[in-house]
Amino acid sequence: MLQLHQRPNRTTTAFTTTAPALRTADTTFPIAYSLYSQESRIAWLALWMAGSILSFVAGAVSVRALANKLSVFEIVSVRSASGLAILAAVLMVRRDLGQALTFRRTGLHVVRNSVHFVGNVMWTLAITLLPLATVFALEFTMPIWLALFAVIFLGERLTATRASTIGLCLVGVFAILHPGLATFRPAALLALGAAITLAVTSTATKSLTQTESPFAILFWMNLMQLPMTLVGSNPFFITKLDPSMIVPLIGVAAAGLSTHLCIAQAFRYGDAIVVVPLDFLRVPLIALLGWSLYGESLDALVFAGAALIIAGVIWNLRLEARRRCTSSARL
Repeated sequence: MLQLHQRPNRTTTAFTTTAPALRTADTTFPIAYSLYSQESRIAWLALWMAGSILSFVAGAVSVRALANKLSVFEIVSVRSASGLAILAAVLMVRRDLGQALTFRRTGLHVVRNSVHFVGNVMWTLAITLLPLATVFALEFTMPIWLALFAVIFLGERLTATRASTIGLCLVGVFAILHPGLATFRPAALLALGAAITLAVTSTATKSLTQTESPFAILFWMNLMQLPMTLVGSNPFFITKLDPSMIVPLIGVAAAGLSTHLCIAQAFRYGDAIVVVPLDFLRVPLIALLGWSLYGESLDALVFAGAALIIAGVIWNLRLEARRRCTSSARL
């Protein structure tokens, strides 16, 4: 590594004028590079999160556009078939990715993809029946179900603070569902069920990532789910496709993969404590789109419930981050 021991030149002097603490060229370059690196990470994080939010929104709007002509199973069939075709094309170009397609954890792949398929169908059906903001708000309960499953199935401690965060989110869920009121929609339970299945899927995915590549996980997901979707589809539904459906079909196909890719890439540039709150921007954005495109009312209870869920999730993330920092300090 190059060591700079000479006296600072004019460039260095100019830089230290704005930062008096930086007196030598030895410290100027590393700190300047660190600042540049941090700015670059923030820019990439913002870019990938924007891609994720747009992918979720495009997927939901595309499902709405296709719902009048295709069944839920047929829409999900398009998503799985197109995803498999795209991944197969990538595999033709990058044959080295095929080395990761092994059968060593087939059982877990089957369980994960079956649960994910059920959740995918529930989410798609909920999009066709409920206001978009309601579906997206309930979807954000997923981290809380993850915490709850960790206590039930993994034996993690249910501390008073963790119980409080779960309770806060559940209050938010009840605010959105408002059971007992005349405006209660049983279809909202579909969105809630989709969030629960997503939590199970995420738990399985976390285990798979220890031995499997992201490409392998996505490939097996689309390959295994395609026959499941075709079982509930009209065998000749492809004849119902017409040129007016090209844009929403592309939206469903692209969003099926881009959402996974963008979220995964975002976590490379930022911790969950940063990524998850940014993802919550989906709720106001989809609410405005639902209002402008479909005349959906801006329900105050949905926004209040979403705020409680967001507060509970962020609280839980901060606690987990603090716990990890404390554990690291002890080592």
